[in-house]
Parts: sequence; C-alpha cells; structure tokens
Amino acid sequence: MADTQNTELELDPSQNSSSPFHLHPSDNPGMKLVSMKFDGNGFADWKQSMLISLSAKNKTGFVDGSITKPVTAGSTLRAWERCNSMMISWMLGVLDQNIARSVLYFKTVREIWLNLEERYGTASGTMLFSLQQSLFEIRQGSENISGYYTKMKMLWHQLDSLDPLPICGCTNCTCEINKKLVKSQEDRRLMEFLMKLNEGFEIIRGNILLMSPLPSISQAYRLLL
Repeated sequence: MADTQNTELELDPSQNSSSPFHLHPSDNPGMKLVSMKFDGNGFADWKQSMLISLSAKNKTGFVDGSITKPVTAGSTLRAWERCNSMMISWMLGVLDQNIARSVLYFKTVREIWLNLEERYGTASGTMLFSLQQSLFEIRQGSENISGYYTKMKMLWHQLDSLDPLPICGCTNCTCEINKKLVKSQEDRRLMEFLMKLNEGFEIIRGNILLMSPLPSISQAYRLLL
C-alpha cells in the first residue's frame, strides 16, 4: 500500500513545480492577478495583462485550449480540477460584479475566457471608428516626445488587437508577404507619427525621411529624443 501511495505521489503533476498543474503554496482563490477589474471597457489591455500574469504562473494553456480536461480518473484529473477551480476564482476576482455574475455558472475557465472574448473582444465598427478617430485627432501639442510617442503606441496596440494584419498560411511560403505587410504598416505609422510633431522638428524630420530604407518608429523616436 505504501509503495502504491509513493508511486501516485511521484506521478502527481501537481507536485512538479514545472508542471502547469502545479499550484504554489501562496496561490489562493482571493489572489488578484491584475490591479484593475474589467468593467466592459478596455478589453484588449485587460486581456493582455491577464495573459502576462497567467504566463508567469504557467497557466495560459487553461485559457487558450491547449490544456484540456483529462478523460480518465487519476491524479492528473484531480490536479486539472484544482487548477481549473482556482483559475475560475482568479477570473471572477478581476471582473466587475455584473460581468462576474454573468459567467459564474460556467464549468471551466476556458468557457469563461471564450465568452468574454466573444462579448468584448470582437472588433466592431464602433470600436474601430473610435480608435481611428483618436489616431486622427492626436497631436503632440503640449506633450514631450516621450508622452506623445507613448500615446500613439497605446492606440496602435489596441488597433492591432482588434484588427490584426493578415498572415500568410502557405506551407513553405517564400513570398515573405508577412514581412512586407509589417514593413508597410510600420512605414505608414512612421509618417503618421512624424506629421503630427510640433513645429521645430522640421530638420530632424526631414533627415529621417531621407533615410533609405526608412527607420523603424522606435529608431525615429530615439533620434527625436
């Protein structure tokens, strides 16, 4: 009997600190993975913050679907159930009360994640219009270069999460269309960034535009600094 218990303990993935089924002694249902509760606004930022926290805890597989519920009883199933329950508690703890109540009876954290993505992560015309309008209206104004650059980057990141570039799925693709699309987008955003600078940057802006190939936005930012 002792040998059987020892064997099961050795095979229990929750005892392996490198396993996604492992829960640290400090992990508890009341833990807050991110500082602010999601109230229906800013889903892209909230999602990214959650993914960073879950990745640090080696738990992203529970929300992206790569870790599924074991079909047979045993230590792995018990470990999965413990982690799933813990993560549901974490998820509910960082949701607004009304949103949390709407997903309270889902059985898995994956179901909660998919429901939130379906409700708040799908790009709508209103959301895209709002972001594009913000990008159109933004100017350096009274901001220093660092503050202006940060605001632009935040809007671009939100736009990328809602309307990402298409990706070529061809096997052994040699056209490098992905790189070309990224470079084209980078160049357009560089122009957008430069044209909304305050007066006084004409000379350095002209020097940047004469570069061939055009620099990345981060390189241009460093030059402006």
